[in-house]
Amino acid sequence: MAGPGVTIRDEGPSDAGAIRSLVAAAFRDAPHASGTEAQIVDRLRAAGALTLSLVAESQGAILGHAAASPVAVGGASGWCAIGPLAVLPGHQSRGIGSALRRATLGRLRAQGAAGAVLVDDPGFYGRFGFAADPGIGVPGIPAEYVLVLPFGASPAQGPVRHHPAFGLDEG
Repeated sequence: MAGPGVTIRDEGPSDAGAIRSLVAAAFRDAPHASGTEAQIVDRLRAAGALTLSLVAESQGAILGHAAASPVAVGGASGWCAIGPLAVLPGHQSRGIGSALRRATLGRLRAQGAAGAVLVDDPGFYGRFGFAADPGIGVPGIPAEYVLVLPFGASPAQGPVRHHPAFGLDEG
């Protein structure tokens, strides 16, 4: 649990600066970070490509953020990439990220998404139902880190094509 006093809500019009700072701080020392995570969120927002942008807030301070954006998996549409997901250093390991992930997945299911995909640690995201699928991949990323959670009975197959905001230059 994220603990008492933590609220998950949609990003508001005045939240962009706080989200940018939070995402940059959360990924600053992460070994897998590209250093562009905050810019990815800004570019997705500017392009109108955020399916969801949720914040975790306590006492008026934004402590965490989760972004979701549309992706194609093979020829299938209706999928969403989750990420970046970030929690301020000093507030990590308190359930805020897990609460954001659960809220994001619940909202995507309610909106009728076909499934969710992310690139991250399979040991952590397995508890949310994510798993690697040998038929789904992202060019240049080891297959075990490309994790999917189909919401329907038959998952898509093929390469994941992210929004250009991610800068992956996928073909």
